[in-house]
Amino acid sequence: METAVFGLSLTPLVSLIAGILILIMPRLLNYIVAFYLILVGLLGLFPQLAG
Repeated sequence: METAVFGLSLTPLVSLIAGILILIMPRLLNYIVAFYLILVGLLGLFPQLAG
């Protein structure tokens, strides 16, 4: 149950930071999306990494 709460609070924070960074430096979009997809993929394959 802890991982669900952690995931819900982490996602909006990551989205907010990524959005601000993309507005400041649009060239970061590829890197931010790639990092996010890798992170989500790893957490999906290995849920024990989240907590």
